[in-house]
Amino acid sequence: MPVKILISADMEGTCGVVNWVQVIPPEIASGGRTGSTVEYERARLRMTREVNAAIEGAIAGGATEVIVNDSHDGMRNIIVDELHESARYISGFDKDLLMVHGVDEEGVDAVFYTGYHARAGTPDGPLAHSFTGWVHDIRVDGTSMGEYGVNALIVGHFGVPVALVTGDNRAVEQTRELLGEQIVGVAIKRGYSVTAALNQHPERSQALIRAGAEEAARKLGDMRPYTLPEDATVEIDLDHQSRVSQVEKLPGVERTGWRSFSIKPQDGVELARYLRAAVTAAANPPS
Repeated sequence: MPVKILISADMEGTCGVVNWVQVIPPEIASGGRTGSTVEYERARLRMTREVNAAIEGAIAGGATEVIVNDSHDGMRNIIVDELHESARYISGFDKDLLMVHGVDEEGVDAVFYTGYHARAGTPDGPLAHSFTGWVHDIRVDGTSMGEYGVNALIVGHFGVPVALVTGDNRAVEQTRELLGEQIVGVAIKRGYSVTAALNQHPERSQALIRAGAEEAARKLGDMRPYTLPEDATVEIDLDHQSRVSQVEKLPGVERTGWRSFSIKPQDGVELARYLRAAVTAAANPPS
């Protein structure tokens, strides 16, 4: 029986990554963000190797097809010439379903998260944030979540569960706390702060990811989709009131505080559309 896995590949949770300079593509470094070609190239190679480990594990566990969606800043970070030859690859930033684009393809059975990080505000989560540096919190009916939760709601709309998460220990803990302990978690580093961590060796990290992916692929029958509750309210806090002033101009957005707004999406796909529009509107507020 065919088994199709979509891998949502982020970068901050990659082994050895503890500083923004390692994950910012140098050509898009701006606004005070510093880029380094040397640091970035090293990190993207390790990212690619961790994705390959997840692909190998998925295939060993019974997957017959794997699609990889590059989900990090700019979304063209994976070194495609080094990518496992059995996988197809989605690159580029302009994607309706953001970090989990491709889940709407026919026959996707589960999503794997690789290189994931903790939600914004986590004090010991390396490079913890939620989509951008100026989103301070995302709450669904009062439950705070990061990218791992929002992406799960999007894929849940299609009846697809999240089966694996790899990254730092807080990312793994937060994902499993929200989505369920049945999800296989592989922590390849333990955070000390936002910019420090105790890391596994890259080869050891890849071995752990490979084993975790194989386990997750074999346990797909235990996984359940995470869906948006009926009539749910999603509230988002930003870093500055001027950003919310831009977002509240969008249809269906209600300002709930100086630096917060709420929306009531009907499902995960509409949540993705709202989030995409809000991030675009708030990206360049009046100075």
